[in-house]
Amino acid sequence: MMDVSVVIDSEIHETGDTRATISTQGGGAAANVATWLSHVGNEVFLCSHAGDDINGHFLHEELHRYSVGHPPILSDGEKTGVVVIIVGVDGERTMFPDSGANSALSIADLPPLDNYTAAYLSGYALINPKSRKNVNEIIKKVKDAGIPIVLDPGTVGALRNVPFSLLEEWISLVDVMILNEEEALYIAQEKDIEGALISLADVTPLVVVKRGKKGAIAIFEKALIVDVPAEDVEVIDTTGAGDSFVAGFMSAWFEEPNLESSMKVGIAQASMCISQVGARPPLLTK
Repeated sequence: MMDVSVVIDSEIHETGDTRATISTQGGGAAANVATWLSHVGNEVFLCSHAGDDINGHFLHEELHRYSVGHPPILSDGEKTGVVVIIVGVDGERTMFPDSGANSALSIADLPPLDNYTAAYLSGYALINPKSRKNVNEIIKKVKDAGIPIVLDPGTVGALRNVPFSLLEEWISLVDVMILNEEEALYIAQEKDIEGALISLADVTPLVVVKRGKKGAIAIFEKALIVDVPAEDVEVIDTTGAGDSFVAGFMSAWFEEPNLESSMKVGIAQASMCISQVGARPPLLTK
C-alpha cells in the first residue's frame, strides 16, 4: 500500500483549508511488519499485490531496498492500494484505506514454504470480501506446511462488518494473535482487558495485546499473564506502531519463546517507530 501521511498541528477547519505537512511512503500492515522484520536481520517474503502504475513501481523498489522478498509481477490494469492517514496534534492517526490491487491476493503469490519459521497474516486481507476466499486457501496451505501463523485482526472500524462467528473461526486457525486493546475488548465482548485475555485464550494459545502508552499485556496457554510497561518517548506519529511491535515480538519469540523479553523487544521497536513520521524503519541511503 502507498501511505499518504497528512500531519496537522491544529484543529481541522471543516469546508476550509487546514495547513499540513504531507508525505508519501510505503505502507500496508503486512509490508510494514515485513520491513521491520528485515530491519532486525530476518529473511522475509511479502505476499502482496501492487498495480502496474507509478506507486506500484515505487513500492517494489522500496521493498527491494529493505531486502524484503516479494512477487516480481505488477497487476496490469489494477491500481496500487492507497491509505490516506490524518495525524493529529497528539500523534494519533485516522486512516482511510483503499485496498486496490491487494484484493486479488491468491495462493499463487506464496513462495515455496520450505525453511520458513512463521507467517504473519493481516486481518485486512480476510475482512476484504474480495480477497477472503483466496486468503483462506493461503491459510490452509501455510498450516499444512506446519508453519505457525500470527494474526493481527485489523481495526474495530473494519471488524464491525464481520460476523462474530466468522471472527472466532479465523482466530481458531492461528497460533498467535496480536491486537490492540480496543480490538481485544470488541472481539471478546468484555469490559476489561483481563477478561478479554482469558476469553480469547480459549480460542488461540497466545494472545498479545498492544496498549499504547500502557505498554503490552499477554496470556499464554491460559495460564501465564505478563504485563510490560511502555517506554517513555516523544510521540510524533503512531502510524505503524503496532506493526513494528508485531515484528519485534515475532523476531524474538520465534528465536526464543520468552514472553516478557519478546514483549520488551516489541515495545522497543514500536518506540522507535512512533518517534518519526511513517510506518517503516529508517532506510539506509546508498
